[in-house]
Amino acid sequence: MATETDSESLLKLKLRRIIFGTDTPAGRWFDISLIICIVFSVMLVFLDTVAHINQQYGEIIVALEWTFTVLFTLEYLLRLYCSAKSLDYAKSFYGVVDLLSVLPTYLAIVFPGANFTMVIRVLRLFRVFRVLKLFRYLSEGNLLLRAMLQSSRKVFLFFFSVSLIVVVLSAIMYVVEGPAHGFSSIPKSIYWTIVTITTVGYGDITPGTDLGQAIAAVTMLLGYSIIAIPTGILTAEISQEIGRAKDIRSCSNCLKVGHDIQALYCNKCGSELDKEL
Repeated sequence: MATETDSESLLKLKLRRIIFGTDTPAGRWFDISLIICIVFSVMLVFLDTVAHINQQYGEIIVALEWTFTVLFTLEYLLRLYCSAKSLDYAKSFYGVVDLLSVLPTYLAIVFPGANFTMVIRVLRLFRVFRVLKLFRYLSEGNLLLRAMLQSSRKVFLFFFSVSLIVVVLSAIMYVVEGPAHGFSSIPKSIYWTIVTITTVGYGDITPGTDLGQAIAAVTMLLGYSIIAIPTGILTAEISQEIGRAKDIRSCSNCLKVGHDIQALYCNKCGSELDKEL
């Protein structure tokens, strides 16, 4: 009995090193193979939405989708089996995504069309950060996220102001142009104003009067100014976050301060920095 228990524990340990680890050749090849399968399964979902491909190769695509689903289901069950804490894995981000990546195919049996939600499998590609040792790039991502959070109130106030401008311009265009030129209602005018501010219009609604065209020209120019404002806000916050992320260590040779947190050498004289802050 003890021997069987030890054998099972050893099996779980081996599987855990392969499935959850990347420090062994087997674990690395497992994750790379998994990523390749994820990419192909997502591509199948995309191809299935193309009418002529679906008509010609629909049955093959369905068979391949089921093949990948069975493989991913077995992989999910193996992760639950060999995980040190199965419940913690099931409740984690990757555990939830792994489960959601296999459910759509089974749900499609009852709810036709649900299989297109398999594109959620693309979220599993986040594993590439772990496989290719790219976690060092996450610090830059965190810096950008902090900058976005810090500027959220300013950006919200900016968008609220833009919304008021859009409503005013829409009302003016509705009065000036009217239903005769496609501005049949204020909501329709709001659509035109947003499209004109963010691009230069789609051409489905165009002003026909001289005054309306003049307002449209001002709206387009206003759009370029509006686009620049949130960019400036975010850029300023990013600069501040970069400043906060600087190290307080000083170089013992040239006394320069303000190095990057992960810096090993001074960026001015090249001397080795102290490891302790």
